[in-house]
Amino acid sequence: MENFNIDAAYECVKSDDFPAMLNPDRYMKRSNAFDKIIAATNDHFWDPMDPKYVDFSAPFDLKTQLVMPESLNLELRTAVADKLDEGQKIRLVNGSVHFVLSGILHGEQAALSLSADLCHILLDPGAQEYAANQAREEARHVTGFTNYIKARWGKPTVMDPFLMGLINEMVYSPLVWKKIVGLQMVLEGLAMGLFSNFYQFSQDSVLKQLLQFTMTDEAFHHKFGKIWADKTVPHLPEKEREQIEDWAWTIFSALLKGNSFGFEHKNALYTELGLDWKWVQGAVMEAMADKDRRAGMAKSTNVFRSLIKTLIKSGIVTQRTAPNYAAFVDLKELHAEGDAMVGDEIAEEGIKFLKAINEGRDPRRLAAAE
Repeated sequence: MENFNIDAAYECVKSDDFPAMLNPDRYMKRSNAFDKIIAATNDHFWDPMDPKYVDFSAPFDLKTQLVMPESLNLELRTAVADKLDEGQKIRLVNGSVHFVLSGILHGEQAALSLSADLCHILLDPGAQEYAANQAREEARHVTGFTNYIKARWGKPTVMDPFLMGLINEMVYSPLVWKKIVGLQMVLEGLAMGLFSNFYQFSQDSVLKQLLQFTMTDEAFHHKFGKIWADKTVPHLPEKEREQIEDWAWTIFSALLKGNSFGFEHKNALYTELGLDWKWVQGAVMEAMADKDRRAGMAKSTNVFRSLIKTLIKSGIVTQRTAPNYAAFVDLKELHAEGDAMVGDEIAEEGIKFLKAINEGRDPRRLAAAE
């Protein structure tokens, strides 16, 4: 197994080498690199099955109310809007949100599986404990998004085949760095950007609450990947570093392509509205010029901008690969920004609310006081 083992905290063994976990000396070699984020676990505890945290029974009429604003729907910024009445536009927006949130649910399940997988291969007891904590938190995300989707649409849609292939590569890869970069940096970086966007604009208070509490967990998951990058990437030989850089670019470009050409997966929704998915794709491609895409990237909540910043701050974007990303975002601007990531403030506010709930206080009074 190719681990690029630079720091002992990330030393790994093969998944079937359980005897290595029972070595008496192993228990004595615990890194303290993860102790702070492990100790903070109780600060952001929440239970998706308890309505005092998120009440999924709160009503919301999908036929008359929009989960997200119409102005943020990609298709309705094209000729598609001319073919639909107001009721159909609401159906398109909410149906599109259904697809996105289903993808998030599947992504959370992938994160759960990847975290559990890391428990089998991380040799350091501290790193293993952190991975176990993350697996627990990803499990509650799966429950939370399942509850929300069940309350609004009945059940999730199937996973986009493109995303399925990308996640399968991470889950089944024997390369440890692919799992860590793929999960803790790419998926978590992408999630924070996406969740921030939905939190900022969603018109469903239940979804906003679910997203904020989920982000309190994700902010810590992201830190685990940052610790790995700080301890590993600067010390890698050039060949190994370039492998990580190239794979990060492969993921980014693949996600960008998948985001642009995922229309076929929504064929059933388009058919219901009397639209042909190929025509919708053509209408969107015609309306979306390169300058428009770059303008979208400039928004702080843009998921791809957030991902690029994650890679830059982790040292995974270098002069060799920077020109690839420069086509989509102002790299100088990102370099000049601090280490704070989009969504950090939302997560911090969420932790305050969770502490109040867990201490038996009314979080609404906390909000009023601020």
